[in-house]
Amino acid sequence: MPAKDVKAYVKRNKNDSVDAAACGEGGPATDGPNRAGEDARAARHELMQHRVRDLLVRQRTQAINALRSHLAELGIVAAQGYDGLKVLLVVIADCSDVRLPENARASLSALVAQIASCQAEIGAIEKRLLAQHRKNADSKRLETIPGIGVVGASAIVATVPDASIFKTGRDFAAWIGIVSREDSTGGKQRLGPISKQGDRYLRRILIVGAFAVIKQARAHPEKYP
Repeated sequence: MPAKDVKAYVKRNKNDSVDAAACGEGGPATDGPNRAGEDARAARHELMQHRVRDLLVRQRTQAINALRSHLAELGIVAAQGYDGLKVLLVVIADCSDVRLPENARASLSALVAQIASCQAEIGAIEKRLLAQHRKNADSKRLETIPGIGVVGASAIVATVPDASIFKTGRDFAAWIGIVSREDSTGGKQRLGPISKQGDRYLRRILIVGAFAVIKQARAHPEKYP
């Protein structure tokens, strides 16, 4: 088959075995690539909770950033993190603070309400995730791994209900796109940066968890021999 016709059937990366599978799948004996079941996991209602929570977290972050930037225009700034945010919320709630004009206070109060609403919804979802996590033995085992908490463990279980489909941990890593991208041919292996060809949500959770473990290990080396 011409190379341009085979390209559509290459599922991931490029090496001799993948090219051969693509040629076989795109040959005259088949009707085309088989993608059945690839989107089935995303439709699970347990995983939907993670998607909604992730959206709410992003909306909360956007509202907080907007609030900080508007106050900074008026010369009102605070430290990063939750403690700094609490200082700004006190300023907005204090009607006697003359640094904040009345119209600005009314506008920023809308952002404060949005932040509070997102936080309440996130808390409700996290309570449900925690309850489901405590009932699932696989999820509780995953939580024992450093860097994987309740959210990460329940997300992995919801996305991969049958982990036996992966022979090794590296197969799972390749599935979520945190192994090197391959562009090999003719027996010559060429590896690049991570492929990012997989579940973005799981990949982000695992990478953030890994960085958290590294940070703690540097700060407390005695706890991480």
